[in-house]
Amino acid sequence: MNVPQTTAPTTSRKINTTMLLVILSALSAFGPLATDMYLSSFSLLAAEYHTTMAMVSMSLSAYFLGLAGGQLLYGPLIDRFGRKPLLLLGILIFSLTSLLLIFAPSIHTFVALRLFQAIGGCAGMVIARAIISDLYEEREAARFFSLMMIITVIAPIIAPTLGGYLIATSGWKAIFIFLTVFGLICFVVTQTELPETLPHNQMKRATFKSILKTYARLLVKRHFILPSLVCAISYGELFSFISGSPFVYMTLHGVKPEHYGLLFSINAVGTIFAAKANHSLLKHTAPLKILWACVGSNLFFAFILVCFAAKASLPVLIFLLLLALIGIPAIGANAMALAMSACPDKKGSSSALLGVLQFGVASFASASVGFFHNGTVYPMVGLILACSLLAAALLLVDRAAQRYKK
Repeated sequence: MNVPQTTAPTTSRKINTTMLLVILSALSAFGPLATDMYLSSFSLLAAEYHTTMAMVSMSLSAYFLGLAGGQLLYGPLIDRFGRKPLLLLGILIFSLTSLLLIFAPSIHTFVALRLFQAIGGCAGMVIARAIISDLYEEREAARFFSLMMIITVIAPIIAPTLGGYLIATSGWKAIFIFLTVFGLICFVVTQTELPETLPHNQMKRATFKSILKTYARLLVKRHFILPSLVCAISYGELFSFISGSPFVYMTLHGVKPEHYGLLFSINAVGTIFAAKANHSLLKHTAPLKILWACVGSNLFFAFILVCFAAKASLPVLIFLLLLALIGIPAIGANAMALAMSACPDKKGSSSALLGVLQFGVASFASASVGFFHNGTVYPMVGLILACSLLAAALLLVDRAAQRYKK
């Protein structure tokens, strides 16, 4: 990896970049792993707790609620108390609740524990972005984010396959055993390998009123909100694909369930190449220029996808989807770096709000694919095109605002 070693602001100790990447990527994967791994166990959970599938799905809703609320909670706290204490606390909550879920006596307890599991798990998502912004300037941060995007994009793709394997071999409880062990390993590695990255003199006291004011200011700050929305919308494209592809591949094109995961690997490989290419381009190209190019590319290929998806053969459809989605890692990494650099004194709150926007747009896109379901490929590819159009429109708004100020 061609990323230079970095020294944390609060310590003379060198941080091994590869170790930093592994730790932060693993912590950022808590959300998708805990969300997607157990989806295929809904019927087993309904039978276990003698309840309905609708009640079991409440555990997913509770997790999403915890992700949103938890991120907003951590943002100002990590600017006040530092990154590492809150990160360790979050990992501990995630690990403990994952263990308790195995022994939940009722579906109501299960749902409640899922809420707290999300509040713990989202700590890594929020704090990872803040740590990277502590250590790197905008361009270097974008390079690091591009490497992290490999895990961020691949995790929700491989999680259902991993969860299905664990359920088939050991039952639904094996998923939460895996998450417990994964969390504890992350706790030990974080404690021993990751130093505090926020200098003590930058830790700021905050009241409830000041927190609300900070979030309000971020929402109207153009340099933060526009790239944040572009980043979030790229997740909307991804989750439109994740939500719609099972029906498109297996029902419309007759792909067998055991082969479905293999088709995802094509997009995963594309994601890795795109992220690495972005990482290399950032050596001599500004993040904003790459962002424009990738948003334009996604929009062009999304339009082609919509035009030909209905009549395309499966190999052609897979290729068109790869082209329409391949820019997501670069869009996410560069937009994230631009947003996080907009408010250097409020990195925790910026990271929290950015995470909530990502989660909100991704959830809305997933739900929209189901809402517009009509037995064709169009709900999935239409949402991909709509997200691409919206991202391009936001960049045009940003450019127009810059020209108006001049």
